[in-house]
Amino acid sequence: MKRSRKSAKSATPAKIDIRSVAERAGVSIATVSRAMNRVPTVDAELAERVWAAVKELNYLPNTQARALVSGKSRLLGLIVSEITNPFFPELIQEFENVAVRHGYEILIASTNYERKKMEECARRMLERKVDGVAVMTFGIEDFLFERFAADKVPVVFVDAAPERPMSSALAVDYRVGIDEGVRHLVGLGHTKIGFITGPLRLRSAQARKAAFVECMQSAGVNVESVWVVEGEHTLESGRDAMERLLAMKERPTAVMCSNDMTAIGVQHALFEAGLKVPEDLSLIGFDDIHLAEYTIPPLTTVRMACKDLAERSVGALLVHLKSGVAEAAAEMIPTRLIVRQTTGAPKEGKKARR
Repeated sequence: MKRSRKSAKSATPAKIDIRSVAERAGVSIATVSRAMNRVPTVDAELAERVWAAVKELNYLPNTQARALVSGKSRLLGLIVSEITNPFFPELIQEFENVAVRHGYEILIASTNYERKKMEECARRMLERKVDGVAVMTFGIEDFLFERFAADKVPVVFVDAAPERPMSSALAVDYRVGIDEGVRHLVGLGHTKIGFITGPLRLRSAQARKAAFVECMQSAGVNVESVWVVEGEHTLESGRDAMERLLAMKERPTAVMCSNDMTAIGVQHALFEAGLKVPEDLSLIGFDDIHLAEYTIPPLTTVRMACKDLAERSVGALLVHLKSGVAEAAAEMIPTRLIVRQTTGAPKEGKKARR
C-alpha cells in the first residue's frame, strides 16, 4: 500500500512556474518577467527564447502577479447600453477578439440606460484597475466621461467629442448609409417615406434622425412629420410605432428604422395586420445584426460593422497606452446599405406601370 502511494506521488506532474520557463529558456527569472510583460528594452533574441519556452511548457502565467509587477492590469473595459439587443453581444465578441490579439482581457458592463448602473459600471472598472475603457453607450456617457477623466483612465467614446486628454471619439458616418437607403427607396418609386427613431434622449438617435431628414431633403422628398415616430430601439417599440402609422388615414409606403430590432418589430406588426413586406410596405433597418439576414423576408438594412467599432476602439486605446499620447485622432466608422428582400416598388407605382 505504501509503495502504491509513493508511485502515485511520483507520477504527479511537476508544477510549471516561472522558474521552469527561466530554466528552459536559459535566462533569469527577471528576464522572463520582463519579456512576458513586453518590456521593450528586453533583447529580442532573449524574448523569443522566453516565448518559445512558454509555448513548449504550456505555461499559464499568473495574470494578477504580472499586473502587480508591471503596474498594468492588461484589462480593457467595455461598457455597453444593453445586453438584450443582439448588436451588443456581437460587438462584445469582436471587441474581445481584438483585445486578446493584443494581449488584453476584457471586463464587460451594461448600463441599461440607467444613471445608477452607470455609476456601478464606472466603480467596477476602476476597482479592477482597467488600463482603458471603451464606452459604447451611444449618447449617455457624460457622467462616465467625468469619472474616468478624474482617474486619468484612457477612454474612447462613440458619437462624443471629448476635449480632455486621454480620450478619443469614434464618429459614425450615419449620413452615407442612410442616404443610400433613402435614394434606394426613391429609386424604387417611393415618395411617402416614414422613419421610426430611437429614443431621442440619445445622441445617436438624434444623429440618425437628423441624417434621415437631411437625406430626404437632398433627394427632393418632403418629410412628413407625422410619419416620423419616436421609438425605443426595441422590438416592442417597433411594433407599437408601426401600429400608430397603420392607424393613420394616409400611410407611408416605406419606413426606415433607427435600428434592426425596431424593424423586426415593424415586421411583426405588419404580419399581425395581414400585410406583407415588401408588397404592402418597404422596410429598411439599421445596424445589420446577424439576425437581420435570417428574418423572413431577409431585412434590407444599413450596416454599421461591429468589427470596425471594435478594431478602432481598441486601436485608439492602445495609442494612449503604448505611446502615452494624450490625444488620438478621431476615427470615422463607415456605414453602407445592404439590400436584401424587404424593399420593392410601392403599390401605386406597380398599378401605374400596369
